[in-house]
Amino acid sequence: MTTRWMITNRAVRGGVPGIRRGDRSYWMSSSDRRLDRLSDWTEVTARVFQRELLAAAQALPRVNDPLHQHEDQKHVCLFVHGYNNSWIDAVLRYDQVSRDLFDGERGLGLSVLFSWPSDGMLAGYVPDRVDADHSADDVAQVLVDLHDYQVAMQRLAMKDPSAACQVKISAIAHSMGNYVMQQGVARAWTRANRPALVSLFSQLLMVAADVDNDLFACGESSDGSPGEAIANLCYRVTALYSGRDPALAASAGLKHFGKRRLGRSGLDRAHAPPDNVWDYDCTPLLGNADTAAVHSAYFTEIATQRLMVDVLRGLDRAVVVGRVNSRG
Repeated sequence: MTTRWMITNRAVRGGVPGIRRGDRSYWMSSSDRRLDRLSDWTEVTARVFQRELLAAAQALPRVNDPLHQHEDQKHVCLFVHGYNNSWIDAVLRYDQVSRDLFDGERGLGLSVLFSWPSDGMLAGYVPDRVDADHSADDVAQVLVDLHDYQVAMQRLAMKDPSAACQVKISAIAHSMGNYVMQQGVARAWTRANRPALVSLFSQLLMVAADVDNDLFACGESSDGSPGEAIANLCYRVTALYSGRDPALAASAGLKHFGKRRLGRSGLDRAHAPPDNVWDYDCTPLLGNADTAAVHSAYFTEIATQRLMVDVLRGLDRAVVVGRVNSRG
């Protein structure tokens, strides 16, 4: 049974998706495979991928009362990896996140990897930034397809309520994967004629985001910015950050753009963000992680894993913070 899903725009060289951009391709596998070899995956057409993913989503357990049990609804979650990730790095991280957060009866549901051609080199920050920008078009097309499907299902549900979608659509972006998502959402929003009535994602979780911390400076105003696009297409946006993150300190030093990183400093307090955007300082929750590992430790520390689950489930932010405090 397929339990692992991947969309990638990496060109395959020597049997491995590499560091050059290629056409989008769609792949399926199962969790009992190694996954770090392309032979562990089966390439399919976009149509087959969509059909099989929809079938898997429909097979997830349903709640009896979506209105009052929405926190228990299962998810289909898009996972976008970050900077300095080879394809092997990306699939292994994706598999770990899937096992810890999504798999099993008590898990959130299922997740889909979008793997973009990060150079996988510590010295490759500038090339990665270029790759991230180019990959935004591929993410945008995936999001436009998702938007069109959601609109079609909403119209169908108006005629037949039993046809309403029973799963939530969410997204997790890590590091520079947030820049890929930022640009992809902005372009999808434009292509879909700036819809205001459809939430593309129930929850967008921005983990150690390597983007400017004034991304949401638009507040409640309309300025056509990527921040406005994200705020409009997501029911809620949560940025997890830590001042201990050395990778983002280096990132800010490379840019000299005059803005701090969202994933290291949190939201720019000089601007009131849109009401559905908030941040959380995870520094106390990452206390057991070595400083060098903080950038990715969100995905392995139990305390931050629990926080991410609560956020993705859609708990009110005050409840989320209360649960973190009660755990100590």
